[in-house]
Amino acid sequence: MRSATYDHFGKPTEVLSIGDRPTPEPKANEVRVKTILASIHNHDLLTIRGQYGFKPEMPAIGGSEAVGIIDAVGSDVKNLKVGQRVAAASVQATWAEYFVAVEDMVFPMPDSLDDEMAAQLIAMPLSALMLIEFLELKSGQWVIHNAANGAVGKSLAMLAAARGINTINVVRSGDAIEELKALGIKHNINTSDDDWKDQVKAILGDEKISAAVDSIGGESSNDLLALLGHGGTLASFGIMSGKPMVLNPTHIIFKQATIKGFWGSKISQEMSVENKQRLVDELIERANNGNLKLPVEATFDLADILKAVDGKMQSEKNGKVLLKP
Repeated sequence: MRSATYDHFGKPTEVLSIGDRPTPEPKANEVRVKTILASIHNHDLLTIRGQYGFKPEMPAIGGSEAVGIIDAVGSDVKNLKVGQRVAAASVQATWAEYFVAVEDMVFPMPDSLDDEMAAQLIAMPLSALMLIEFLELKSGQWVIHNAANGAVGKSLAMLAAARGINTINVVRSGDAIEELKALGIKHNINTSDDDWKDQVKAILGDEKISAAVDSIGGESSNDLLALLGHGGTLASFGIMSGKPMVLNPTHIIFKQATIKGFWGSKISQEMSVENKQRLVDELIERANNGNLKLPVEATFDLADILKAVDGKMQSEKNGKVLLKP
């Protein structure tokens, strides 16, 4: 089968190539899926670079999320059948014509969702929902997050709003502000404004920030911590700057702040099937009623994998880049 493979870690445009790999056979608790569309996520690219928590055995096939049609099931599979259209995330090797996944990581998709939505419905939006529950956020509370124009950031803002939770969405450019506005997202802050922290305080009034999500690291971590309310929680979600978190211990001590690490893929894998299905059902509902919008930047044939993972394409995208095997 055709697949996007690599045999050592490195820059995606330098180590990926199109190869012919054996079609995988599902184990007893797995299904095999014929891929329709697969997403390209930042963590997929970090995995190829060898900079992610998961290190695949070599040679490896890229990708971790896709939508497709089940074409084979293992002997112990109970709730899925051949011919169903399904989505899977936190799996492996989806940048190929076929992939296999454990039954518990695969979810049937309703006809009301198109392939472009289904191909990216679970990984990033599910991470956003899990973050909301990880931080124990309730209706009426405030959460602040940086890199808010990323896939998780946008989903977090939309899904939190649907639950009545207020978000302050921090970005670094005017273009990013417009990107969020186009999705109907409110309370957006541009850190290139000298008074951006004062803008945050003006939005809050007498209320406090209960939680913060840091996807950047470095000094940006401390910026969020400084704005966090007493007894609040700061979750470390990513490290886009490549720099360690810089945190003022005065804020940690006198705010009695809690600092937590959040790894969505690990939490997803350890979550009960029933609990995960509950969250996926919410995602489907939000997508169907328009509360969750997942734009697509471009769709590439698998043969054009190097164009799809190119740094310029990935850095300038306003939506998800998809692959069609």
